[in-house]
Amino acid sequence: MDDSLRRQARAARVEIVSGALRGAALRELLQSISVLDRDVWVDELLGMAAPPPDAPDLPRGAVPYLPCGVDEIMAMVQEVPVQLVDLGSGLGRVAVLAHLLSGARTRGIEIQAPLVDRAQAMCADLALAAVSFVHGDAGDAELDGSIFFLYAPFGGATLARVIRRLQRVAQRRPVVVAAVGLELHDAPWLIARSTSSVALTLYESRRSRR
Repeated sequence: MDDSLRRQARAARVEIVSGALRGAALRELLQSISVLDRDVWVDELLGMAAPPPDAPDLPRGAVPYLPCGVDEIMAMVQEVPVQLVDLGSGLGRVAVLAHLLSGARTRGIEIQAPLVDRAQAMCADLALAAVSFVHGDAGDAELDGSIFFLYAPFGGATLARVIRRLQRVAQRRPVVVAAVGLELHDAPWLIARSTSSVALTLYESRRSRR
């Protein structure tokens, strides 16, 4: 990313902190940035530094830190912009950007404490009271949203356990699982629909289907 884009991102960051840059205006600005530069530009916008090393004792099924692309986040927010919980939230790119684009309250759950610390510090710097992060295992944490985001969060038995817990949530209220690069064929209670992003699939619980 060249210096002019870096300066533009830092100027936009000032507007984020002041509360002036949100929603459609932010989406328009993001779309004006070249696709090749967009992810790096957003990290500069949010003040996201390089991630700390992955914890050496990650449990079986956990996935090392891997940030989701901005385009997939934008597509998800456009489709389902309400009460998002990011399961495996990393440094917080999804939860923060989803809030800024939609105004919805968002929450991240992340098993690596250093990533949670960085995400919480970023929210404090950006004065974002409606975004929160908790340190915990998504298989055990409270699932209190209506939209659950999954991007390379975990696999194997951990993923199966999370999907079972989401099914129990869906028995009480409609939910949507937004998955990037992840197919949930073993969850017959979910109905898949495509989106404007090739990588993003929305899975609606059968009770939420109209």
